[in-house]
Amino acid sequence: MQITNVILSGGSGTRLWPLSRHSRPKQFLQLFENRSLFQHTIQRNAAFAQDFILVTNAQQAVMANTQAAELETTIAQTLIEPIGRNTAPAIALACLASQPDTILFITPSDQMIVADELYKNALERAATLAEAGNLVTFGIQPKHPDTGFGYIQADGENVTRFTEKPDLETAKSFLEAGNYYWNSGMFCFKASAFLAELEKHHPQTLAACNTAFEATADSEIPLELMQAIPADSIDYAVMEQSDKVKVVPSEFHWTDLGSFDALVTYGLEHPEQHIVQVVDGCEQVYAIADQPVFASGLKNTIIVQTSDATLMLPLNESSRVKAVYNKVKAEQSDLTK
Repeated sequence: MQITNVILSGGSGTRLWPLSRHSRPKQFLQLFENRSLFQHTIQRNAAFAQDFILVTNAQQAVMANTQAAELETTIAQTLIEPIGRNTAPAIALACLASQPDTILFITPSDQMIVADELYKNALERAATLAEAGNLVTFGIQPKHPDTGFGYIQADGENVTRFTEKPDLETAKSFLEAGNYYWNSGMFCFKASAFLAELEKHHPQTLAACNTAFEATADSEIPLELMQAIPADSIDYAVMEQSDKVKVVPSEFHWTDLGSFDALVTYGLEHPEQHIVQVVDGCEQVYAIADQPVFASGLKNTIIVQTSDATLMLPLNESSRVKAVYNKVKAEQSDLTK
């Protein structure tokens, strides 16, 4: 069967500021064995996909194609969005650019996944379900109660319901129940199957996407037509409403590395990659920096250092970076560009 990996790349990764900036988004930081998360996405999916479609903005398209060339890989098609309209329109545009029976494997560009036998088996099962006309999502076996992810309740491969980011007590109850999974943000389906469900549940979105796609020239979607597309996530627009949704419960190693706490955890698990320094003379103090970091007597702290900024956060509270980022953007915006 023909499988195309659709890679979505749009965010700048503000939760990893000051490492990540508008000009160097999280997915293109070459922190992981001298490869970026985007490059790891290309590498692990090249074994399954015959082609790649990239949906992104103009600035990131340049970075993406440069990094793909470093891997001697060609992205078959790029769709450049002048403004983001969330995941449902991005995926619809990729479907319109594909043959109806092509199976699309939709992935973000900024996740770290171990491409082992568990991953291979999950993708093969998803492709089989997609071939039968289903819209497939991947549910990650949760390791702890996390309030930063959406959850999928399932009965085997049948989806019972989707739940947006819950509070801590609810997340704990999900973990105890045993039939809830983290929503990975990855999907698999035939292009025609997704478009049919989008037309059924949000016909105005599909109509606007059709108009925009038909006017696309040299990969660039016209701004005024992109602005006319309603902004919706794939979960809200289709997955939560369709009766054709299946989930593949998955146990492969997955992390979206969406916070400094997650990055520290990953770095400690992979010391050979030299992402994280354990700061001597301190208790649970970790540094992410190009230069050696020295301290004494500190506890439970993450230190992030770049050439022009230093950030310090309490361990396990890296969500505080949002307030810091907003303050910096308002007062010293050059440090966010």
